[in-house]
Amino acid sequence: MAIQLTSKAFTEGDNIPKRFTCDGTNTSPQLAWTGIPNGSKSLALIMDDPDAPGRTFVHWVLYDLPPDLIELAEGYKGVGVAGVNSYRKTSYNGPCPPPGSTHRYYFKLYALDAALNLSSGSTKEDIEKAMQGHILAWGQLMGKYGR
Repeated sequence: MAIQLTSKAFTEGDNIPKRFTCDGTNTSPQLAWTGIPNGSKSLALIMDDPDAPGRTFVHWVLYDLPPDLIELAEGYKGVGVAGVNSYRKTSYNGPCPPPGSTHRYYFKLYALDAALNLSSGSTKEDIEKAMQGHILAWGQLMGKYGR
């Protein structure tokens, strides 16, 4: 089963508006989803940039979100646990590619059959390791941003 992940701010493959980037207010975009399967105990969200030089750059990590949650409002702050991104912050940091390049940014939502119960400040790698064997469904939304 696939999760359908959408945003009012942009559609699949389109440009992410400037206000959600380092060139704007660096506010997280609204995200909504459908297709969370029965038996889900938690949700996890990872936003990353596979086009960053050298390695995938992580912009946002949230986990242990309640499975009945159906949306994150623009500028979301609230339930769940924030993981550490590549800026070494436990917050959203929007797209910020080097000048002259356009990068792809993937928002990936996972429905899990267990809560991860990791400590605050866990990394994407910690979360991916803990999710192994617990993913019931997932979906993604990709947007682009260039400078």
